[in-house]
Amino acid sequence: MIKRRLRFALFGNASKVLESVRIWGMLEYLVRHDAEIYLDQSLYLGLRQKLEGAVAIAGVFEGGNFDVDYVISLGGDGTFLKAAGRVGAKQIPIIGVNMGRLGFLANVNPGDIRATLDEVFAGQAEIEERAVIQLEADGGPLEGCPYALNDIAILKRDNAAMISIRASVNGEYLVTYLADGLVISTPTGSTAYSLSVGGPIIVPQSGILSMTPVAPHSLNIRPIVISDDSEIRLEVESRSHNFLAAVDGRSEKLREGVTLTIRKAPHKVRIVKRSGQRFFSTLREKLMWGADARRL
Repeated sequence: MIKRRLRFALFGNASKVLESVRIWGMLEYLVRHDAEIYLDQSLYLGLRQKLEGAVAIAGVFEGGNFDVDYVISLGGDGTFLKAAGRVGAKQIPIIGVNMGRLGFLANVNPGDIRATLDEVFAGQAEIEERAVIQLEADGGPLEGCPYALNDIAILKRDNAAMISIRASVNGEYLVTYLADGLVISTPTGSTAYSLSVGGPIIVPQSGILSMTPVAPHSLNIRPIVISDDSEIRLEVESRSHNFLAAVDGRSEKLREGVTLTIRKAPHKVRIVKRSGQRFFSTLREKLMWGADARRL
């Protein structure tokens, strides 16, 4: 049993939180356990009227200006990724409460919040570490957040023609992709964008990355899997002379001629798992993996 007072930072979509009775039960639960509750400013502004006189909070924060024991993400996987980006290298465990559709990262259903928090306060929460990758442009970190828990995608802009991506791994030339883009995915992101463009499903903790082209102009180009200790260098050419770099969905326009470097980040994201949760069962439940359509 943890005896010291725990601090929680909450991120989320205010409209979805207002729809869920169980979330208010969660806040009351935290108060009863003498927890300090801090709210992201955007969430606080959406809940302010409902909070007045109902739940006492310890403070409101912006950006990454928080120092807590746990982060609670209230939303879907997109909300979780934003929270993970804000946590950055702080190594704070994240509890993802699924209020969206799929919920691979936000793996705690609203009805299971109390049981999950029981494990947290008892000091029995299972925490899994996930690898993160980072993007550099011409040797410097990308502006904003250069870290991705899911994937880094190099993409053409809008209706532009295909782009050319010259790829090298650990200094050795790999191939030049003529495609709409290229997705470099961690095992965590292998069930996200990478999967939708034909990439492989990768079991967490595998220590590998996948490189999957988006609509390649060749039948001979296939996804490739490499060690996550590798350094990937990309040089992009485009008729429009610019392209997009999307880091966990956060896009930035870059001009051709920039050398991009992708490597494993020095920190990991720590995710609180539900008791008994297993990756293969999640695949079967969330993606209907292996299901026989003839028996559905």
